[in-house]
Amino acid sequence: MRWLGLKLGLVVGFSGAAGLVLPEAVLAEQPSPSSTIRVRVNNYSRASDRVLASAEHEANRIFGRAGLAVDWLNCPPGHSNPVQPDSCHEAPEPTDIILRVLSAPARTKFQDSVFGFAVYPHLASVFYDRMLKRAISDDAEFEAQFLLGCAIAHEIGHLLLGSNGHSGSGVMRARWERKQIRQAMTGALLFTPEQARLIQAEAQTRTQTRLQAAGLKETAR
Repeated sequence: MRWLGLKLGLVVGFSGAAGLVLPEAVLAEQPSPSSTIRVRVNNYSRASDRVLASAEHEANRIFGRAGLAVDWLNCPPGHSNPVQPDSCHEAPEPTDIILRVLSAPARTKFQDSVFGFAVYPHLASVFYDRMLKRAISDDAEFEAQFLLGCAIAHEIGHLLLGSNGHSGSGVMRARWERKQIRQAMTGALLFTPEQARLIQAEAQTRTQTRLQAAGLKETAR
């Protein structure tokens, strides 16, 4: 299991997105998703269902621009039923990602500017309270759902891109400044074309691994 430490720092507040010119990446035609991953969402924060749904929609759009489809499975809190099968508590398949939406802990080794972290190959975590705090400080609480969606895409991106997933631009930039906040608010904070190719390749590899494992199980019966 490989630990991916992230520093998703917002160092400059958002000052408005009106009149921005979207980059070519946003205007380009969206590719048809070639592979699908399933994300099991565990919400341990105070993010409402509406905020979470909006964040998932935004993350879904970002991955869609990279040619990847996402099947979101919102898991209710609590223990699984030992009698009935529960997809939320089964061992993750190669194409599964477990996403935790967390409240920021009172004491942590992460700096307050860190929005999340990922542990390869299946676990992604984001701190909703820190995004909400940033949005409130910008006097724009509606920012939180967009920042949450972009942070979710960033952390899951690490699981699909590996430890060298950071880039100088786009949603995988390690430290978000004013430009990245504006891009997030206008739907322009995306994966680069090269990252999109790598994400598609990794998703296809995980799909093949899942199908091979399923075939072996059928043969063993």
